[in-house]
Amino acid sequence: MSGWAQTRLRYVTDLNPPVRADLLAALDTELSFLPMDSIGENGSLNLERTRPIAEVRNGYSYFEDGDVAFAKVTPCFENGKGALMQGLENGAGFGTTEITVLRPKTGTNARYLRYIVQSEMFRQLGVGAMTGAGGLKRVPDDFTRDFKTDWPGAVDQERIANFLDDKTARIDALIAEKERLLSLLGESRESVTELAVMPTDGTPLKPLKRVTLRIITGPFGSALHSSEYVEDGVPVINPSHIVGNSVCPDRNVSVTKEMAMSLSSYWLSPGELVVGRRGEMGRCAVVPLEGKGWLCGTGSLLATPDPPQVLPDYLQLVVSSRASKDWLSLESVGSTMENLNGEILGRLPGFFPSISVQADRLSRAHVALHTHDELIKHVAEHIARLREYRSSLISAAVTGQLDVGAAEVAA
Repeated sequence: MSGWAQTRLRYVTDLNPPVRADLLAALDTELSFLPMDSIGENGSLNLERTRPIAEVRNGYSYFEDGDVAFAKVTPCFENGKGALMQGLENGAGFGTTEITVLRPKTGTNARYLRYIVQSEMFRQLGVGAMTGAGGLKRVPDDFTRDFKTDWPGAVDQERIANFLDDKTARIDALIAEKERLLSLLGESRESVTELAVMPTDGTPLKPLKRVTLRIITGPFGSALHSSEYVEDGVPVINPSHIVGNSVCPDRNVSVTKEMAMSLSSYWLSPGELVVGRRGEMGRCAVVPLEGKGWLCGTGSLLATPDPPQVLPDYLQLVVSSRASKDWLSLESVGSTMENLNGEILGRLPGFFPSISVQADRLSRAHVALHTHDELIKHVAEHIARLREYRSSLISAAVTGQLDVGAAEVAA
């Protein structure tokens, strides 16, 4: 905008400032402690946790009230995690090392600075500047220091920050309302599944091993290493590839045909059930027709339905039901992550009526689930559009493309 001079962030902020000397002399003082999950994507902070300075003065990021912090590691950076620090215990805090802290210099409005690092331009260029490999890519400090943008005077910064505070608060309220609706729809969808597999009064339950021909665990790590993955080979199906009760292979997580031939006992067949054995319990999907010959990954289990006993889609509903998830969580092993094995899955109790009754229940359930899925998709798309609008509004305001004064008059 006319009258705005270009500047680099190094001239209007101090990057990752040091801990105040007076705090280092009071090591028993409690300060706020913020791991990454305490920092929201909409600028929110969870300030429930505190730690004494003696425990966190080394190995953590430091910040004070009035600082602006943003996540520098993928995917948190792309998702916009960051906040204006305020309300901290004793005015300061420590937290995850995966954030960059900016302290506004004299003449820099902290709220305006927060919107700068939220803008599309900052995030898009930041992604392009990331260094590192895979999921450990980070925005380097030099990019942040040298980021150049048009910079308004103090009065305009205040006006833009006030405008965006008002507009984004309204958008965030709408998003929160839609997310509550999404949660209710998810709960309602789950109740449809529960109803479909609910036992008839007095009917005994059967363990899963009674209605399956085999339950096997994917190849041990010694048989299949991630270092052996290739691009566009035979897909390997791990828990992360089970999305929304469907199998979604990743072209980068696959092996050569030769490797697949050596692991033929782990081939998937259409109609089998692939079950994640780590993390979220009950995550499962029926292998589609195109999945013939894909590989069961190390983190998955493979269950083959016995045709006279159970329909594949009905088995999927049983395993993914809330009752089954709770049972599997109680029975799973592992001190840090829930972990299934074939023996545990085989003992999972379920209601398995005749094939005709299963088919009838599936037919009614699929109609209701389709309706729920369409509503969930519609609400999720609306949330995505609101977030896109929020992001574009911020970018337009901080780059001068939107005349905030005129917009306020029009409103």
